[in-house]
Amino acid sequence: MGDSLDGGTVSASPAATAAHGKQSDAGQHPDARISDTATAQNAADFSEQAEKLAHERPSTESHLSSAAIEAQFVTPHDPVLVTADGSRLPGVPLREAHRLNILREELQGRPESVEIKEGGETKEKISNVRVGADDVQGQQRKVIHLPPKQKGSAIQQATDNTLQQAMPPSHTNPLFPPLPLYGPSSVPRDLQCLLFRISSSILGLAFLGAIVIGSLITSIPTSSKRIFYRLTFRNLDTKRIFYEEEKRRAELRKEREQAWKRRSTVDAENAAEEFPPTEGGKDPIVCDVGYYARRVGLDVEEFEVQTEDGFIIDLWHVYDPKEYTRLSPEEREQRGPRVFQSSRDRLRNPAEKLKFPVLLIHGLLQSAGAYCSNDDESLAFWLCKSGYDVWLGNNRCGFRPRHVLLKYNDPRMWCWNIRQFGVFDLPALISRVLLETGFEKIGLICHSQGTTQTLVALAKEQRPDLGDKLTVFCALAPAAYAGPLIGKMYFKFMRIISPAFFRIMFGIHAFIPFMMSMHAMLEPHLYGWLGYKVFSFLFDWTDTRWDRGLRDRMFQFSPVYVSAESMRWWLGRECFARHKCILSTKETMREEERIDSDLPTSDEEEEGGEKWTSRRRSRHPPGASAWYNEQVPPFALWVCGKDDLVDGRKLLKRFESGREPHVRVCHSKVIEEYEHLDVIWAIDAEEQVFREVREVLWKTCHARDQCRVPKGCENVAAWKPESTGQGQLDDEEAESSSSSQSGR
Repeated sequence: MGDSLDGGTVSASPAATAAHGKQSDAGQHPDARISDTATAQNAADFSEQAEKLAHERPSTESHLSSAAIEAQFVTPHDPVLVTADGSRLPGVPLREAHRLNILREELQGRPESVEIKEGGETKEKISNVRVGADDVQGQQRKVIHLPPKQKGSAIQQATDNTLQQAMPPSHTNPLFPPLPLYGPSSVPRDLQCLLFRISSSILGLAFLGAIVIGSLITSIPTSSKRIFYRLTFRNLDTKRIFYEEEKRRAELRKEREQAWKRRSTVDAENAAEEFPPTEGGKDPIVCDVGYYARRVGLDVEEFEVQTEDGFIIDLWHVYDPKEYTRLSPEEREQRGPRVFQSSRDRLRNPAEKLKFPVLLIHGLLQSAGAYCSNDDESLAFWLCKSGYDVWLGNNRCGFRPRHVLLKYNDPRMWCWNIRQFGVFDLPALISRVLLETGFEKIGLICHSQGTTQTLVALAKEQRPDLGDKLTVFCALAPAAYAGPLIGKMYFKFMRIISPAFFRIMFGIHAFIPFMMSMHAMLEPHLYGWLGYKVFSFLFDWTDTRWDRGLRDRMFQFSPVYVSAESMRWWLGRECFARHKCILSTKETMREEERIDSDLPTSDEEEEGGEKWTSRRRSRHPPGASAWYNEQVPPFALWVCGKDDLVDGRKLLKRFESGREPHVRVCHSKVIEEYEHLDVIWAIDAEEQVFREVREVLWKTCHARDQCRVPKGCENVAAWKPESTGQGQLDDEEAESSSSSQSGR
């Protein structure tokens, strides 16, 4: 059993093989015997480290193939363990990952003395020769720097048996706390996992019950008013903004339902349609995007995608069955953890122009089905019929939690938060779309949490190279700054409890998985009604601008499985809820506000505005605290004016103030009357959002000559960024910003 890594073959027992090979060549020379002793010690140390980070304990039969043999760094802060059989395991503390690689290099005979430092403090020294300090003086010396401690231990210690040792400290990195390290299964660990599942089942269910009761109580006035109107022979719905349009759409759905029953005549009618439906009749309300695609004359094929840390996630391709042949199941299977491999060449025939590919990413507790619930007015179907090649990305776990090695009950299956969405899931999805379409770049559309993971991923400390794969990033209701809703009582409760109690209450696995059980048990209309009541209560949404006849369908694609750690990042005391920003701490934002409000003194006013501006630039160079570098793609933003969940205006202000010198905003719009979900579900979203998204995608397309022109974009010119303008610096500012960043 073996797997090729870095050009070499690693056997099932790499440490033993290396030790045996060197011992067999040992002669009678004393230095050789010393070398054998050092090699044997190296092999023992490597085996111990590999077993500590393995998938399974050494007592199991398959532990050799599941032992960790190497840590591959996706980013400098994101190591992924590679097992002997080539599978992947999720993240591990940096120090443990570096130690595994150092011991591996020693076995390969690389004469290096390695020193691991955390900040300015030396944590560990590892030498290839274990017989005194004098013997290592002539060796090549390497120093590995880990991030310094921030208000506690920034790097958690490894655990051997219990979960208690695995828990990260209460005070950690202010933006992205380290995740706990859960080692292979053991009796103490499994017992503690069981206790967490029991406690979270009881307390989490009680919390959910309180939310449901609260939502029902707060809906009593509205229900009473509706009953009163009915008793007085009046219709309260006539006060709705789009009442007449809702009636028209309801009648149209009824006509289509009746026409579908007359199957003999509908075939002739469908023949004249551009997109003849292949499903119809009364809608049973199902959680199936393919079914709703076929109702509007399209179809969907499902792809499996493996992330670099071993999760299997779903990618849905929306297509016109008249133009595209569905791939075989084998072609749609996951293709391993490598991302951004060479794409398939599908652009060879210049006579056949292809559709430009676009990837859509969903929001928190949702799936990509949120883009497919409004018939022809669904964003995914609307873009497909406009002439784009539409792909729908889902984050890890979703409706079906899957990993190449880990099982549902393993806490390592759920040890992730928003960074893993951005650093692992998003690149894997983009990579597969590039592979399948043959394009060098694609357009990206995200809503809510989807914008968060993209904003995090594109940051210069994360995966800025991802920007080279995108023509534009369209952010719908961008979630970078918190709105006033974060101060609600039930969110405050989750913020004031300690991380330890958060885990007792919500566990270390899936966050309140009973929500998914309710999805399977309840009748679809009842589930849709209850889902709306609960989420409306939590997030202050209303269906004022939605097609209420489709509301139950909208909530069939949520909620999905998310980790308790992910919800702790959003709502816990350490991260987003505390700092109210995804990439800046509360202290940094206060400093930026102080700088923005910095007014000239009377002497500076006498000197003139230009001199004061020059002096202010020297003190606070624009872009000194920028999140992004020159690889960031153009941004387009649609901000909801009545969105209490997030504050999109602050993000726009950040770009307009010059804090992001490399961000080019090619389109921005604040829709004052819109709430958080209206950008994808409002009846007038086509006029307010969709048409503009379609034009932005086309004007930023890098391959306009190779792609067919989307409908409605015949007169849309290519976008040419200005040399200076919104979100950009002039030469003097750019030079000042560059010198400031280099000195940090």
